[in-house]
Amino acid sequence: MIAMPEEFARSTVDREGEAGAAWLAELPGIVEELLERWGCVPGGEVMHGGVGVVVPVRRRAEESAVLKVSFPHPGNVHEPDAFVAWGGCGAVRLHERDDERFAMLLERVQSSTLAEVEDGDEVVTVAGRLNRRLAIPAQPGLPRLREQADAWEEELCQDAEELPHALPRKVLDAAVATVRELGRSQPETLAHGDLHARNILRADREPWLAVDPKGYVGDPAYDGGTLLKSRALTLLEADDLRKAVHRVLDVFSEAAELDRERVQRWAQFHALQTAFWGRRHGFRIARGGPRLDRLTEFADGLAELLTERS
Repeated sequence: MIAMPEEFARSTVDREGEAGAAWLAELPGIVEELLERWGCVPGGEVMHGGVGVVVPVRRRAEESAVLKVSFPHPGNVHEPDAFVAWGGCGAVRLHERDDERFAMLLERVQSSTLAEVEDGDEVVTVAGRLNRRLAIPAQPGLPRLREQADAWEEELCQDAEELPHALPRKVLDAAVATVRELGRSQPETLAHGDLHARNILRADREPWLAVDPKGYVGDPAYDGGTLLKSRALTLLEADDLRKAVHRVLDVFSEAAELDRERVQRWAQFHALQTAFWGRRHGFRIARGGPRLDRLTEFADGLAELLTERS
């Protein structure tokens, strides 16, 4: 029986409670069943992300692949649908799927991610080019980002009223305007939905391939915001934050062939969401104390900076 990483087990229980503990108890059996069904044998150390385990395997004349099993969650439902739609163009290939168990057999890529690249312009350029390739006509039955717009606006306004903060009113107004003007009317385009450097891995078939999509249908510029948000720790060290932020926006927009102002507006929306989220829930890397205060303050400053049109 395959042993699950202790860190993954601990974080799953912390996040999901009894439901997470029950799923973890079943997980080794689920993995063994899928390995047998899909004719695979384990071929390396079990890895994990935030919500799932990844088991390197071999099958069919030593073909390399990975078995991914995720905790059942609505946000993971359409991941295999996105892989099917892309057909290996810019993303890993899907070999097998078991939707009931939130499991997939995927093309194996390398373990190193785009986040390990030191050249910031290269990171953003690679992400932008992949964003452009992944933006294809949407398939029916996938979740539309525009369906979240009402909830986004309600949550922003509620957080602004209930949480202590010193953000100028114009910051909230700008984010709400983005939801109303861009959020409720979006193109019928498949988007990754959580594009950032840790979800882009080195590969052999292509230099870089995307993993862990949400499979949303909507504005490709939305992922410019997810990328900028993921660059927060790098931007924290910038000598000139304004210059560094606008450089990310410029490089990403050009590489993705997107309207630069649209990317900035989505980035501002993401930054404000993050600032409020930190106050309510903390962050994965900081649940409290001075580091949480610093990250929350940084998110505030980023949201305010992005409110100003360039």
